[in-house]
Amino acid sequence: MKTIFVKDLVDKFQLEVLAGEVGLDRPITEDDIHRPGLEFTGFIEYFPHNRIQLLGRQEVDYLHSLTHEERDERIGNVVRLHPPCFIITRGQEELTYFQKHCSEQGIPLLRTSQKTTKFITKVNNFLEKSLAKEIGVHGVCLNVFGVGILLRGESGIGKSEAALALIERGHRLISDDLVMIKQIDPETIIGTHNISNRGFLSLRGIGLVDIPRMHGSGSVQDETEINIDILLSPWKDKHHYDALGFERFTVSYLDVTIPHVEIPVRPGRDVAGLITTAAKNWRLQQEGYDALEEFQNRINLGQEMGN
Repeated sequence: MKTIFVKDLVDKFQLEVLAGEVGLDRPITEDDIHRPGLEFTGFIEYFPHNRIQLLGRQEVDYLHSLTHEERDERIGNVVRLHPPCFIITRGQEELTYFQKHCSEQGIPLLRTSQKTTKFITKVNNFLEKSLAKEIGVHGVCLNVFGVGILLRGESGIGKSEAALALIERGHRLISDDLVMIKQIDPETIIGTHNISNRGFLSLRGIGLVDIPRMHGSGSVQDETEINIDILLSPWKDKHHYDALGFERFTVSYLDVTIPHVEIPVRPGRDVAGLITTAAKNWRLQQEGYDALEEFQNRINLGQEMGN
């Protein structure tokens, strides 16, 4: 199980710490956010204590409507369940009663000036990516015409050289050598870098190349959904290669299945051009067009006309 800490949330969103600073190292393990409303009425049986608790204007106005005794009891009951933290949105004030209980229990009480709905969206996205299952894969990740490509192959096959050719044609590098793959939902994986290799491309005989300095900031991006897995393999003279696309292959990463394409490499083949063609072909298939199906329809039509 992956874990981040409350202090990571504070740093990411520049949150104001109102109370419970000693609890900034409390772990966050769930990517859902809870807005405690029913709990402040006294019903706490199903309280999701592992989730971040967020209070917008509705929740805070309700607490203000209670008597001092009711407010003290109900807030105390919730804080004593020890969730990771509480976050107050819209810069709301008059929270002394809340600060008291959070200080006593060592639970961070945080505040942001952002509106509730927009802030929830931002935090949810951050948590999904930060807590996502991930693996590292040897290869290169690129975004080609908006299509995420995971480029693999044995060392020396030409992955980085193909990536350089694609970058020079206006496409974007995500990561070279080590690609971090994260599952952000049951059907989606993204590829990203491991921070230290962001923007660098390793070329044998030349060394490390700083791609954004050489080709501009638009030549890199931090992440992309991975749509196709492409394997570069040495050309085998006596091997039969399917040139029509009758064979369709897939591969799975973190239980997410994506199309797999193998491109045999030999001198004279435009590998970068083949990768861009694979990306365009995948996009056409997503739009409902299949070149092989069109080809077969033409053959069938020709046979019908000949009879």
